[in-house]
Amino acid sequence: MDWIQTVIIAVVEGLTEFLPVSSTGHMIIAQNILGVESTEFVKAFTFIIQFGAILSVVCLYWKRFFQLNKEPLPEGTPFFKRFIHKYDFYWKLLIAFVPAVVLGLLFNDVIDALLERVEVVAVMLVMGGIFMLFCDKIFNKGDDHTVLTEKRALMIGLYQCISMIPGVSRSMATIVGGMSQKMTRKNAAEFSFFLAVPTMFGATVYKLYKLFKEGGSELIMNNLDTLIIGNVVAFVVALLAIKFFISFVQKYGFKAFGWYRIIVGGIILVMLFMGCELTIS
Repeated sequence: MDWIQTVIIAVVEGLTEFLPVSSTGHMIIAQNILGVESTEFVKAFTFIIQFGAILSVVCLYWKRFFQLNKEPLPEGTPFFKRFIHKYDFYWKLLIAFVPAVVLGLLFNDVIDALLERVEVVAVMLVMGGIFMLFCDKIFNKGDDHTVLTEKRALMIGLYQCISMIPGVSRSMATIVGGMSQKMTRKNAAEFSFFLAVPTMFGATVYKLYKLFKEGGSELIMNNLDTLIIGNVVAFVVALLAIKFFISFVQKYGFKAFGWYRIIVGGIILVMLFMGCELTIS
């Protein structure tokens, strides 16, 4: 993989990771158009550059991401309740994050098997796109005053588990989950970004652990410059993509993304029908 291919794939990752369009589907198209072979390093690369995308969320929302609840509690409040109250933001993130951890560990082999099925990605892109054409009508505009309770955080976490099916889009699943809990499109999208940090970081660490366990440390060290370039590009592009998405979705909703998903899924299906050997890195 040369530096031009590295930059293009990193741009695709940065653009699509936080948009409800499925980064997996775009990786399939980009990798095959560029003629990038699905080697062990390429598979690792597509996971590791997620770290750059994660940093863009932390950088853009750092004041909110490193927040503590400073509202006073009555005297005599038990320590655990005081602890949860103080770290309320992280507690809600943890609650939303846990379902994906549990199901991910239980069904890891099934998920990996599905990742080999390009047709599954294409079909889910189209189906998800059709759903997004109507999701603004299905879920009424939320309320800015909706409080993110533990129950709502758990429901969003359960919705996130749907994105384990390749082509669904983690962003789409969690945003729809938030909207189903009476959150506005903007607030649901922002919580989706926050939830991406532990989710993507956990997935990246797990994949790195498996790679190092299988003797891939030398592979990483020999391609360190490629990984650095990929992460920097993914960081910058994701930063711009998040800003664009928040502004766009507030004004226009999700219909445009729905049509876009249908087109991308259709392209993959046509490529498969024409006999193209498509693989997922």
